[in-house]
Amino acid sequence: MQFHRDGYRPGDPDLLPAAPQVKDRTPELPDAVDVLIVGTGPAGTVLAAQLAAFPDITTRIVERRPGPLEVGQADGVACRTVEMFQAFGLADALVREAYWVNEVRFWGPSEADRSKIVRTGWVEDTPEGLSEFPHVIVNQARMQQFLLEHAAKSSSRLEADYGIEFVGYEMNDSDHPVTAQLRHTDGTEIAVRAKYVVGCDGARSNVRRALGIRLEGDAANHAWGVMDVLATTDFPDWRTKNVVQSAGKGSLLMIPREGGNMVRCYVDLGVVEAGDAEIRRTTAEQLAEVANAILHPYSIDVQQVAWSSVYEVGQRVAARFDDLTPDSQADATPHLFLTGDACHTHSAKAGQGMNVSMQDAFNLGWKLAAVLQGRSDAALLRTYSEERQAIAADLIAFDKHWSAFIAQPALDPEHPELGGVTPADMQAEFARQGRYTAGVATQYTPSSLTGAADHQHLATGFEIGTRFHSAPVRRVADAKRMELGHSHRADGRWRVYAFGDSSSAALGEFATWLTEGEDSPVRRFTAADADIDSVIDVHGVFRGSHRDVDVTALPEILLPTSGPLGLQDWEKAWAADDRVDIFAERGIAAEGAVVVVRPDQYVAHVLPLTARAELREFFAGFLLPVEVPVAG
Repeated sequence: MQFHRDGYRPGDPDLLPAAPQVKDRTPELPDAVDVLIVGTGPAGTVLAAQLAAFPDITTRIVERRPGPLEVGQADGVACRTVEMFQAFGLADALVREAYWVNEVRFWGPSEADRSKIVRTGWVEDTPEGLSEFPHVIVNQARMQQFLLEHAAKSSSRLEADYGIEFVGYEMNDSDHPVTAQLRHTDGTEIAVRAKYVVGCDGARSNVRRALGIRLEGDAANHAWGVMDVLATTDFPDWRTKNVVQSAGKGSLLMIPREGGNMVRCYVDLGVVEAGDAEIRRTTAEQLAEVANAILHPYSIDVQQVAWSSVYEVGQRVAARFDDLTPDSQADATPHLFLTGDACHTHSAKAGQGMNVSMQDAFNLGWKLAAVLQGRSDAALLRTYSEERQAIAADLIAFDKHWSAFIAQPALDPEHPELGGVTPADMQAEFARQGRYTAGVATQYTPSSLTGAADHQHLATGFEIGTRFHSAPVRRVADAKRMELGHSHRADGRWRVYAFGDSSSAALGEFATWLTEGEDSPVRRFTAADADIDSVIDVHGVFRGSHRDVDVTALPEILLPTSGPLGLQDWEKAWAADDRVDIFAERGIAAEGAVVVVRPDQYVAHVLPLTARAELREFFAGFLLPVEVPVAG
């Protein structure tokens, strides 16, 4: 991380100096805000952490609970989510504390005695090379705490206001068009005017209700019990992830938790009638009995149940994720949004709920900041629902398939007519779905924010529309081995990674044009009094050794001065690592390539180093040009 750029100060570098705006802030909610976030769940805390980077944007977050979440339901953290946490500077703390899911092991009925289970196989949980980060397990409450602490340490000093519920809203024609009605737990009602309201308030969302939007989809018909247990056992794979199929006694999914002792058990309770209230009264003791029946001849002796619940699998999605309706004018822009469980609900089997919810917020946050800071037109906000509805539809389709598949009984060789799956089938399906469960299967389709694939051959490993797949490099200035993707921060900036040609001549010309060219998008979309990298952050990646690159001889865009002291930024120039060559790993052509990356870490475009007009026109599709002072 970089610090001291605004001047030397001792102490914790993660605790940023409070912005001047913070000094005048009162504990009470103000009359007007730019963004009102409703709910401190996974989506709400990501959005808060992201918007906290902009102290000039007035953001407040309200939560109907009396305090922070203490016991969370979700716990699976996909590789993609860890990559996102890296952009906030939180990945190291997360992976240190987490349980790492390394293998998935499979158990099924013994051929010799089908009343007993035996281990039938295993697969690597995450395919090799899919991400530099592992799939980990951390309690949802802890994930949210990481993000809330990050927001509180930011220059915005953003903290949640607890014990406040969203009741409803009214629209008006002012510059704060949403008047949100809120209610304290003591019954006191207040009104807050907002430019934008984001409902991150879960499956029973009051914001969604106020918008008149319903979750629609399949009714639940299969019940599962879930419990986090501290137990002693003779089951040999207690500390690995397991899929257990018994002969006629149901299925069990076991996922170890952080801390070295706790394990989450998902217990198959079978098919139920929709609306069956009795199944929800299943106790933790009853869940343990079912689990022990499935595990025979092994057993678990539960010493403590940290948390338990019973739920029915169902998949539902909202018809729209914002306040625009089919009757809205073509140029209308949204002012209320839905994220996470407020607009899509599904099973917990693939561990996607918290992860997709966080990606919803990461998609929306930078767009809100760009509009509120005047870098983009408000039309940009229409892309949130357009992009994330498609992702939610994919999630629902996957979850239907996955929930049905994992709930199937073990195939009885003597009665194949009864149906079911073999242990080999289960193992193969887990391996096949690795990319999706790791969270890296998302791909945005061509739009104003995602270019066409005409030049994809120049960088085949950076597929347009997918997340930027990091790879090792050497930082030229200090020879540090790093992941290139870790230079990306959650600060709302676009990234341009210019990968060099064989002689670096084209890379040098491209960087010079970005720095000096009259038609450079950097100059066109960056205010004259702003840092040169404040909107578009440019990095150069050179072939060959880092020792062959003289940083001080590079164009200004690769050694820019910024901040109040005008200090040089030595962290824009990179070279291939002699151990793992990023040019080979990511299929960079001999003539080099330009890889444009969105603020939420997704590849927006791949272009040649010579593509001046194409790059300028791409950025012109969503960035507003700055006013150029008239001489004289």
